[in-house]
Amino acid sequence: MKIIAGLGNPGLKYENTRHNAGFMTMDKIARELGETWNQEKFSSQWIKTKVHGEDVVLLKPLTYMNESGIALRQCLDFYKAAPEDVLVLYDDVDLPVGKIRLRQKGSAGGHNGIKSVIQCIFTQEFDRIRIGVGKDPRIPMINWVLGKFRPAEKEDIEAATDLAAQAAIYAITHPYSDTMNHFNKK
Repeated sequence: MKIIAGLGNPGLKYENTRHNAGFMTMDKIARELGETWNQEKFSSQWIKTKVHGEDVVLLKPLTYMNESGIALRQCLDFYKAAPEDVLVLYDDVDLPVGKIRLRQKGSAGGHNGIKSVIQCIFTQEFDRIRIGVGKDPRIPMINWVLGKFRPAEKEDIEAATDLAAQAAIYAITHPYSDTMNHFNKK
């Protein structure tokens, strides 16, 4: 089983904001797999599907970013899954817009959504795809991550979320070390 969770904030107010890069990528994954977000469970919008015989759960937590781990914990408990079954997609201000980075473990790096995931699943050892949203030192961080992408960044964020979606789908049927080798080079 694979559980792929994209982090973000629910509601129209937050649509297409930097903090919702995870949600944007999840929408692309669902489209690529021919699925639609029409069910709620685990305090999330969720989809259960199969990819090449592998059970896959897609999650977009509705708990808001800072409590994302609650939804993931509910899903893990229900399916009796382990952290090694998890892939989390989220925004990263330390990467330029348009870049992605895959990792297998690490700290929260100041990201409150990842901090919540670590607290709720009791480990830092889970697969992740960081989606670059850049930063502007002249803009307070909260305003930056809750702000929309600039017109000049649209093409780059589209490319990054496309690539992140491809990487997540690839990871369903390949070891994550292979996925990292393949996608961290792009």
